[in-house]
Formats: sequence, C-alpha cells, structure tokens
Amino acid sequence: MSEPANPRRHLADELVRTHFETDGPDLLIGGVNVHDLVSSFGSPLFVYDADIMRRSYRRLARALNGFCEIHFSIKANPNPEIARLFVNEGAGLEIASAGELELARLAGCEPANMLFAGPGKGDAELDAAIAAGIGEIHLESMEELEICAQLAVAHNRTVDVAIRVNPCAQVQGGAMRMGGKPAAFGFDEEDLPSVVHAVQQKKNLNLSGIHLFAGTQILDAATLLAQWAHAIELAGHVTTLTQRPLKTLDFGGGLGVPYHSGDAPLDLDALASGLPALKQHRARFAHLSATRFLVEPGRFLTAEGGVYLATVRTQKMSRGTRFIVTDGGMHHHLAASGNLGQIVKRDYPLVAATRLGSAETAPAVVTGPLCTPLDTIGRQTAFPDMKTGDLVAVLQSGAYGLSASPVGFLSHTVPAEVLIDDGKARVIRRRMKPPTLTCAAD
Repeated sequence: MSEPANPRRHLADELVRTHFETDGPDLLIGGVNVHDLVSSFGSPLFVYDADIMRRSYRRLARALNGFCEIHFSIKANPNPEIARLFVNEGAGLEIASAGELELARLAGCEPANMLFAGPGKGDAELDAAIAAGIGEIHLESMEELEICAQLAVAHNRTVDVAIRVNPCAQVQGGAMRMGGKPAAFGFDEEDLPSVVHAVQQKKNLNLSGIHLFAGTQILDAATLLAQWAHAIELAGHVTTLTQRPLKTLDFGGGLGVPYHSGDAPLDLDALASGLPALKQHRARFAHLSATRFLVEPGRFLTAEGGVYLATVRTQKMSRGTRFIVTDGGMHHHLAASGNLGQIVKRDYPLVAATRLGSAETAPAVVTGPLCTPLDTIGRQTAFPDMKTGDLVAVLQSGAYGLSASPVGFLSHTVPAEVLIDDGKARVIRRRMKPPTLTCAAD
C-alpha cells in the first residue's frame, strides 16, 4: 500500500519536472541516463548539467539588466571547467586563496577580472595576487592593509583595494549571517572612517571599492534589496569622506536556492522590480555615478545543475526502521548530510533515480558506508522498495559538494566529476585514490 502524499517529496518532484527528463523509471541528466553515467564513470559520481547552470546565469543577468556585473564565487564549485563555463558567459571570478587564483587562471579568467576576498590572506597569497595584477583585493584587517602596502611598494605598483565592511545587524538575513555581530570578516561598519583614513595614507594603495557580504542562502528578494540599499548608503558615505569616486561597490553574494520542503525559490522578478528604487538611491551620490556595481553569487549559479549519484548496497530493517545503505555519503557531500554548518539537519531533495514514478513508497533512512551515524543523507524520505544496484540521486548538489567534504575520512575512493554539455558527458575531474593513500612516491 502506498503512503499518503508526502510534502517532503514536493521539492524533489518539482526539481525533476523543471530541470530533468526521464526514461521510464530512470532519471536523465542532460539527456544522459543515470545508468549509463555510473557504468561509464563509476559510483559515487558528481554530474553537472552545463545547460542548467547557463540558464541560472542568464536568468540572473536578465533580472539585473546591467545594474550589476556578475562575478562567480569560485569557492561554490572550484572545478576550472565549471568556472570556465561562467567566464565564457561573461562573468568575472571571486577568489579566496592562492589556489583559487590558479584555478581561476586555468578557467581562462584574466586576473584583472578577479576579486580576492577572505579574512586571513597570507603574505605569499597577497604577493601572488599583486604580482598577477589582480583586479581588486578586499581588505579585512589592518594587518592585511599593511602587508598589501608593503607588497605594492615592493612590486612598484599601485594596487586597487576595497574595504570589506561588517555591516550593522539591521541588514542581516539569510540562513548563515556573515556580519552584524562580532566576526572575522571585514571591518565593523562603525570603524569605517578610520579605515578609510588608513588606506588613504598608503601611497601605493588606491581605495577603489567597498564590499559587503551580509549573509548567505537568502531566498527573500526584499532582504537582498535592503542590503544593497544599505551598501549604496555606505559607499556614498565613503565618497563623502574621500571626495573621490569609487570604481566598485560589491554587494557580495548570498543568493539562495531551495533545498528543503517549504523553501520558495528566490523571486528574480521581485528583485528586478526593486532595482529602480536602488538607482534613485544611487543618484543621491554624485561620486557613485560611474561606480560599477558587482554581485558575486556561487550556489545560485551552480547548485541546481549538480546531481550526486550513489549506488544502493543494501536495504535492511532495524527495529521497525528501513535503512537504505549506499556507497556515497558525507565524505563526498558533507552539506547533504546536514553537517556543513546546519543547526537543524534537514534532507536535501532526494530521488530514487532508477525507480521514478513508483506508486509504492514508504519512509526510509538513506545512509552512506561510513562508521558514523552522521553519515546520513536522508532522514525522513519516502522511497520505493530499493534493490542492490539501484541509484539514489541527491539534487541541488552543484555547490559546496566534493570540495567542501572530508574526502579522506575512512579512505574511500574520491568520486569523479562529469560535465554534460549538449548531450555529451566528459570527465572534468577523474576518480582518485583517497588522499590518505597518496604519498610523494605516487
């Protein structure tokens, strides 16, 4: 007997209808059957659909309509081929380490189109960024300011820097708040005049911008618009202090996607409808007339285009609870297990990728193979009867997946990453032996 309609299934079912096709009971990603993908590239497996990611970029670009330039935050998915996709669409890149600088170069991004943020940049990282001619370095402490000034002199360059601001609590929002409280990120808003003065004292530093990042995983357009209005106000205040224009105002990222039942997608029409008021707000400050406004989304651009596939190894009952044990889990996809900063552990959208449309479903707990109860990717999931070899798909997996996970835990093989474009699948990161088994001799 089938279970009653389960509201937890609604998001997963809607995502399948919106982004994917099916072949009988099988999920197709970018037109390719999941059986064929696992047969060709192994399991577990991260699969990315280039068309879905391009659509996300183009939808956002249409909504912004030239109001903001888009820089992809490479930390969301640091595979160079994913970043290259957005660079080819016209995006810049936001980086947060020397490693990401190299990944951004591999993606074909010119250093002048990169922004460098992060609360603890090292001397060598800053030196590499300045030597490369990076577009802008976002200062987050007085020590960073001093190091940048010294390196600028050493390289005989004038370096464009922005001040990252930890804004007031009134403009906070999103699932994870990045400011409005004591934080490692940026300078407190109330200290802005003294920081501006400190930058102005350095002859080889040019105060080119202001950067705010108030929160992440924001699904409410009004919250974003309020944060952006506050950013314009702060940037205008800075130009009043300096009596000079600013090149850039970086609104940060934080644009969210729905992960759980009850989440509504970010309303881009509502975001677009709020831009005229922001333009009027900007017009109050003469020195902002030529300022380039930037936004640096990550998950919004990549999450919906990614699927994590895992293979069922066994289905078992334990004291009345059904467990579906797979070969994938938190070691590859920590976020889906609820252990990447989530306080309340809620399921990502999951589907039985080789038994779609099954009428007979029942509650199940979906786990991975690790020796810890934390390795759970589905806690209250309605699934059909599953057999060994069936596939489970974790949707919304294009952001903060493999690179944000403890791949060395228990020394399992690191899965491949595959990009599907125009119906053709290719490996963009090969399967690898676990890091714990890799040594200098290899």
